[in-house]
Amino acid sequence: MKATLFHDWPEEQRGLLMAFWRALFGGLVLLPTVRRPRWRPMLVPMALSFAVMSATYLSAVVFTTAANAIWLQMTAPAWVMLVGVLFLGERPAMAERVQFAFGAAGVGVILFSLQSATAELPRNGLGVALALFTGLAYAGVVMFLRRLREENAAWLIALNLLTTAALLLPYVVFVAVGYGRFPSLVQLCVLAAFGGLQIGVPYLLFAYGLKRVPSQEAAGLALLEPILTPLWVVLAWGEKPSSATIVGACLILAGFVVRYLPRTPQPAESNEPPDRITPPDRGA
Repeated sequence: MKATLFHDWPEEQRGLLMAFWRALFGGLVLLPTVRRPRWRPMLVPMALSFAVMSATYLSAVVFTTAANAIWLQMTAPAWVMLVGVLFLGERPAMAERVQFAFGAAGVGVILFSLQSATAELPRNGLGVALALFTGLAYAGVVMFLRRLREENAAWLIALNLLTTAALLLPYVVFVAVGYGRFPSLVQLCVLAAFGGLQIGVPYLLFAYGLKRVPSQEAAGLALLEPILTPLWVVLAWGEKPSSATIVGACLILAGFVVRYLPRTPQPAESNEPPDRITPPDRGA
């Protein structure tokens, strides 16, 4: 998204165009792996949420820093909790409340920092707003995937990606016809890798790994993405996040650590006097 190879695409078009090509190639890579596709009404809002998430996230990466985009997207658990409390009558656990507090503080720091960036406020502010909306759409995807967890994972992700491509296709055709903007051969090869290697194959590996590691460990490993994404951008293109973004990201990360940190089970209470030594169970 930050590569100079695509700088001939205007910023206001780049996010949606790349969202189309990434979804198209990612969906085509996953399509042969689909097993037992089954229609469920819940597939419609899930696919629409995914399409909105993809379009707003990649557009946010264009308008603001990669760090802002990825970390504000990670506010999705807070949105999930709010929806559960306001509409489903759920009572979040203490760890979820703490995560929400850390996440809100992190977002507040990032938003407050925009006041000191008045020169880039229209562009950067739009990117931050899109990234926050991405978190909301991502929360929708998570909630619908939960409801559809018994379905084939490759089928769900392939449907999400190909629906995104189908919804964005009219815009891509409009830009191609109206502005003569179609990827060059080199750009097309990079976009194929962008879709297949960056989103198609990783989804398969993640679904495969979820069957073999505990959910808390999977959630912790998934945090490598928002940590490494800004790092790769710094190393490749020299885009450094602001100090406020780093502070906000650390707060959001702290919330995830609290939420998914393995807890040591507490020993059962005993009525025995504290100075009495209970003999070992010989039958063990």
